[in-house]
Amino acid sequence: MAWFLPAIFLRSDHKIKKKQKMQKTKLLCLPLKWLPCPFITNLSHPYIFFLSPYPQSFAFPMKLSRPEVDNGCLLQPPDPDEPWDFELPSSSISNTPIFHNQAFNLQSSNEFAYSVDHVNDLLESSTDDTTNGDELQVHVGNGRSKDVDDHGLTLISLLFECSVAISVDNLVEAHRMLLELTQMASPYGQSSAERVVTYFAAAMSSRVINSILGICSPLLDYKSISNSFQIFNNVSPLLKFAHLASNQTILESLSQCVDPIHIIDLDIMQGIQWPPLFQALTTKMDDSRSRHVRITAMGTTMELLLDTGKQLSNIARQLGISFEYNPIATKVGKVDISMVKLRQGETVVVNWVRHCLYDATGDDWKTLGLIQQLGPKIFTFVEQNMCHGGSYLDRFVSSLHYYSAIFDSLGACLSSNDSNRNQVEHNILYREINNILAIGGSSRSGEEKFKEWRSELRKCLMEVPMSSNSIAQAWLMLNMQSNNQGFTLVQGEGGALNLRWKDTSLYTASSWTRCNVGVA
Repeated sequence: MAWFLPAIFLRSDHKIKKKQKMQKTKLLCLPLKWLPCPFITNLSHPYIFFLSPYPQSFAFPMKLSRPEVDNGCLLQPPDPDEPWDFELPSSSISNTPIFHNQAFNLQSSNEFAYSVDHVNDLLESSTDDTTNGDELQVHVGNGRSKDVDDHGLTLISLLFECSVAISVDNLVEAHRMLLELTQMASPYGQSSAERVVTYFAAAMSSRVINSILGICSPLLDYKSISNSFQIFNNVSPLLKFAHLASNQTILESLSQCVDPIHIIDLDIMQGIQWPPLFQALTTKMDDSRSRHVRITAMGTTMELLLDTGKQLSNIARQLGISFEYNPIATKVGKVDISMVKLRQGETVVVNWVRHCLYDATGDDWKTLGLIQQLGPKIFTFVEQNMCHGGSYLDRFVSSLHYYSAIFDSLGACLSSNDSNRNQVEHNILYREINNILAIGGSSRSGEEKFKEWRSELRKCLMEVPMSSNSIAQAWLMLNMQSNNQGFTLVQGEGGALNLRWKDTSLYTASSWTRCNVGVA
């Protein structure tokens, strides 16, 4: 059965009536799955919000009179075949308390003109490192018809206008454009442009709701995320590149090491990075001694950490590796060094594949401080090449540039109706986009994020260039991956290894050590 998802109940006395008086505006609510949702109390404005777990149907406010909301009870699902009539906010709502900061006209305001200029400046700077400079058109070519390309460019133009409206807090105008985008774009569209715009519009819709109600963190289904990551690893070389580059560097740094190895993974996820390293370590062991490996794993939930530990323990036992596992279910920025349980005589390796799926760190300054305290022999770091901090417009432009290339790379090897592609885009990429746009920002999270981590690492660690063997292994992996002719590898500043799609930088792998330690 198809259900509707009411997200917030603001008033309570009676159930919502199906037919509401309307301002000549009619919407067809798409069928949704029924999900649990948080309640917010002590709010006085007469609006109720409907949210969809699917990006093709976005949150929008509906104005209700007080006696039309049931007291804290979940509403009964309506007939999915019957359209509902809603009274949508008009421009006059800008004078009500919930839109008190919308005191100016967007199209004529100085803020709007400044923001448009700022976006143009960001666009120019974000394409400085590319040769074709057209990634922000979201790769709408690829041999499709001109109508498809024009539709994608129209969507992108409207998306930019909406981002400017959000940046100057004109939520009414942003709401209007988001409604238009929901009817023009689909997550199953033929072009990468349409698909990426759909998910960006969903994230921006969440931000509008958050701005009104103060909700920041959505509920995460970590099992679906875990399953989707496995699929992502199978269909795309991005995660393989991150794991291979890190493992090769770790293996080379431990080539002369006979001490017990302590790997500290700042966000272990499913732990799929480590079995290949275990296998490589066994080939270098003498018959007379056994390699001892201890992993301190940090992550989001203890349940997933324990499952990962069991799998790694079984693999280590089969390979004859003495193995210990120490799970820490908390953000890295909240971890005290005593929780890591460092031991005398062990070789410390710190690994971090940094993503935007959720905030795994907390405060970046505290995370950097922990890495310094650990004093690793080698620190392997892989990050996505986009702006994680700064203003909303900075993050919007950088992430649109980045995810347009990611979506295009998936479209190059998977068809538009491929279920694996849809699952990766919805469960992984959309969640990352939402985390950057709807939740990100120090004013929303209360935590400062670095715009660029490597520049901060240079202040306290010494960068170690990636070896020629690491580069050769990465090239071999890319060549073995079918339908990935658009990927290239570039060794950049400091010897870091950069993975690109059509000249758009996606992932950078780098390695670091404390200044008084040599690397074999």
